[in-house]
Amino acid sequence: MVALTPCERGFDLHLAGRAVLCHRSEYPAISVASGDPVVTMVRGNFRLSDTPVAARPLSVCEVVGAGAVVLSSDDGAAKVALSLAPDAPRLIVTALTEHDRITLDISQAPDDVLWGGGEQMSYLALNGRSFPIWTSEPGVGREPGTPLTDQASADGSFAGGDYWTTNYPEPTVLCSGGWALSLANAEYAELDARVPGRLRLHVWSGAVTIDLFEGVPADLTRQLGARFGPRQALPEWALGGAIVGLKQGEGSFDRLERLIEAGAAVSGLWCEDWVGIRETSFGRRLFWDWQWNADRYPDLPARIAALKARGIRFLGYVNPYLAVDGPLYPEAAAKGYFARCLDSDEPYAVDFGEFHAGVVDFTNPDAAAWFAEEVIGKRMLDFGLDGWMADFGEYLPTDLRLHSGDPMQEHNRWPVRWAEVNARAVASRGRTGDVLWFMRAGHTGVQAHCPLLWAGDQSVDFSRHDGIGTVITAALSSGLVGNAFSHSDVGGYTSLFGNVRTPELMLRWYELGAFSPVMRTHEGNRPDDNLQIDSNAELIDGFVRWSKVHARLAPYVRHLVAEAQATGLPAQRALFLHYPEDRETFTIQDQFLYGADLMVAPVIEAGAVMRRVYLPEGEWRHLWSGQDYAPGWHDVAAPIGEPPVFYRPQSTFAPLFAELAR
Repeated sequence: MVALTPCERGFDLHLAGRAVLCHRSEYPAISVASGDPVVTMVRGNFRLSDTPVAARPLSVCEVVGAGAVVLSSDDGAAKVALSLAPDAPRLIVTALTEHDRITLDISQAPDDVLWGGGEQMSYLALNGRSFPIWTSEPGVGREPGTPLTDQASADGSFAGGDYWTTNYPEPTVLCSGGWALSLANAEYAELDARVPGRLRLHVWSGAVTIDLFEGVPADLTRQLGARFGPRQALPEWALGGAIVGLKQGEGSFDRLERLIEAGAAVSGLWCEDWVGIRETSFGRRLFWDWQWNADRYPDLPARIAALKARGIRFLGYVNPYLAVDGPLYPEAAAKGYFARCLDSDEPYAVDFGEFHAGVVDFTNPDAAAWFAEEVIGKRMLDFGLDGWMADFGEYLPTDLRLHSGDPMQEHNRWPVRWAEVNARAVASRGRTGDVLWFMRAGHTGVQAHCPLLWAGDQSVDFSRHDGIGTVITAALSSGLVGNAFSHSDVGGYTSLFGNVRTPELMLRWYELGAFSPVMRTHEGNRPDDNLQIDSNAELIDGFVRWSKVHARLAPYVRHLVAEAQATGLPAQRALFLHYPEDRETFTIQDQFLYGADLMVAPVIEAGAVMRRVYLPEGEWRHLWSGQDYAPGWHDVAAPIGEPPVFYRPQSTFAPLFAELAR
């Protein structure tokens, strides 16, 4: 039960049977300040700084009603109102003076573990670290001090990233002590868990709204998902094999046929270059004008129809920007649909690395409707596309003018607005649940619209903070806050400074991709420098095998989709969602429960042929050998082709799982 209880010299906020916010005049848990922010952006990489001026301590507490208090400094220059909403477990904190920074210190038990923060790539547990909540490019390498990260940042762009940089941050925290909180704010915030026993919430706003939840972790995840209604179903067609990502123009179709002839189970062909190509120093990028490029893909409508007749869907690519040198740009500019410069009515142009693009202003209802109908509706859905990567969403600068709203508040909302545009277009054609579109960017509310996440642009390696292993952490963390389905670019994406794919990486990513709701390959940013799924016989054979495994798992994935819609639980689950009393599970982030009946421990270290696996209580059967294992830690053989996977012998799907080994 949530309660705000006044006491001598302060108050306590009780949640899940604990006093989680304890404010006293001698040790205040709430403070306010006035800030002066500086925001620097270079190609989607951000650095924010502030010079806050703190107000005097809020040492005076006055009860002003049931569940409501006013805090003030002894000189009256700072004043804050706190109240519980009458119709929901929600705490509302408002500065009554001219202050635009609010900090709250949430109390926790010394052994509590915190999770959340949206989609985190490096750490599932938040304890001991601080996490800025600001959507951005995650960075290359994401580990300052390593050659890859330092080279990426060498031009002053801080493009290397860090452990906390992510496309999808969210100010939501779950606690093993039985509670969760989620800020309704979109402004910049920090989740600071560096001090044991304290979670500090710091928000760049003079008004903060916090939704409060109680329950064991699985209940908290269900409640967080239920905020936005039931999860969308994944299309049935996407479960029957792999989506092959190729970008060789007309040659993509011949390559697809060779894979099918080799025996691959294929549900879709994804050609992000359907809009054309732009070669840059970063690699092979797309021409940002969202319509068919007939020079690169002659006879594409007929090709799409022929594939669909065979049960294979065609997917493309789109993002919320328009290249200044593309045909759609003048049309949008003439209609006034772009965000504008601060000092003129000219469209604001964002530098995306050797080309510029306009920001379609989704705070303008007419612009959002135009993009949904004229771009996605007519040029994509009506053209024949059955899905796409809905890329970007993180780049909204703060030094521009919008149709309405403050860019500092809109920046984190932008991925949600972008998701709304995609969902609106799909719904306008009656195709919700049949079209497969996926995003990497997000913030609170994206769960209501986006059916599928992908984990962004991992490096093509086994690196700790930007390689294959981050895909697992991303799925588990995003799943905790209401996102049911996640997947990744099989093979990784970012290849820079001589970092290229190895056969081992490709084969291990096949294994991981097969045990994801959607298995989709990517050629990466430098396809000519990297191995592809059809580069040699070994990689073709591996892809054929694991695409069949993915297809064979379709009945189980169908069950997970229905379960996600009914309960809000994600397909790929942190172990503690089913074993909340087993503290050993609280910080495991390199293996996952695929539903309740499969335990998957992908190999994410180069050269490994053995890996350590934790099995919670109950019986577990090794998928490949049929050997039964007791609960606890085990060193499990993991040669290429046999990643550690276990299943429940009592599962109704046990016969299906047993068939996979054959």
